[in-house]
Amino acid sequence: MGLLTIGEFATASRLSAKALRLYDELDLLPPAHVDAVTGYRFYAVEQLERARLVLWLRRLGMPLAQIRTVCDLAPAQAAAQVRIFWARVEADTAARRDLAGVLIGLLGERAEQGAEAGLALRVRSASRCETGLVRTRNQDAAHAGTRVLAVADGFGSGGASASTGAIESLLAVTADPALTAGELLNALTDAAEAANRAISGLAPAGHADPDAEPDPAAGAQLPTGTTLTAMVVGASDLALVHIGDSRAYLRRDGELFQISHDHTVVQAMVDEGRLTRAEAASHPQRAMLLRALDGRAPSSPDVRLHRALPGDRYLLCSDGVWPVLADDDLRRVLCTAADPEAAVAELVALVHRAGAPDNVSCVVADVDPFPG
Repeated sequence: MGLLTIGEFATASRLSAKALRLYDELDLLPPAHVDAVTGYRFYAVEQLERARLVLWLRRLGMPLAQIRTVCDLAPAQAAAQVRIFWARVEADTAARRDLAGVLIGLLGERAEQGAEAGLALRVRSASRCETGLVRTRNQDAAHAGTRVLAVADGFGSGGASASTGAIESLLAVTADPALTAGELLNALTDAAEAANRAISGLAPAGHADPDAEPDPAAGAQLPTGTTLTAMVVGASDLALVHIGDSRAYLRRDGELFQISHDHTVVQAMVDEGRLTRAEAASHPQRAMLLRALDGRAPSSPDVRLHRALPGDRYLLCSDGVWPVLADDDLRRVLCTAADPEAAVAELVALVHRAGAPDNVSCVVADVDPFPG
């Protein structure tokens, strides 16, 4: 086995000697031999493959702790972890792009907003949150008020507390109706972070609970966490905060639009063109989340403003609703129901008719005409 000096190895691997010393300290890329007298490091030629993998993963922006895990995996497993990491990067980039759009809108429309300062959105809303026909307990939470609309889908041993706590955090930081649009977006981010911190103390990872919902993809116990999809009523906009795979829809002028983006492995594969939407609907990993409030990492929710118009109707729902009902059914109910109460009742009835395999949570809200 040929040995290279640290300088030779640095040149061959394109890693600096300083980086190699750091990777040695982290046990990520320890030298093959250390001289007992001088402390000088020597590396085996066979280590170049691992060193180059470390370099490529660092160029992707992967954290060192995760790189160490990936480097120790078999190639197929390592490839899967890189795919998941990059899907998260792309989702985060999309979220920053949306935030840039919000900032451009805020800065470019100040004059318009000043002219509309006397306007105030008013919404009428209704919600339902039920166990469904298969689950033994309900870990969802929903809220429908004049200012806050929210759906959260809890999972794991403390899922019910996580979903309820997420909405309570949201209500606490958005209570002031005088918040400006920018302050409201900051408040939504703060609420998600507060909920995420609270969840870290609900249940330790791996905590056994016979009633905890299993991971449908892996058949194993999930850590505690929740999704959160919520809208807060502003002066002439609705502020959206979203993380996970609950959804937000808008019905406008007879058309239905999904205005949230699923944070799932399968959705990332659809975005990359590797799956069709039809294939995604039956994919075995369709419930695997890329992002959620789980207390284990920064929450990184999507936050943005959505300009509301009189006559708009919004639907927030958990994944106990949207995968069960066809888009045509959602559109028909949201276009024909007389009011939010009737829409919610009909949606829940349709889900039950289809077997209600998961908890059923939804909020429907109508935007009233601006006061004259």
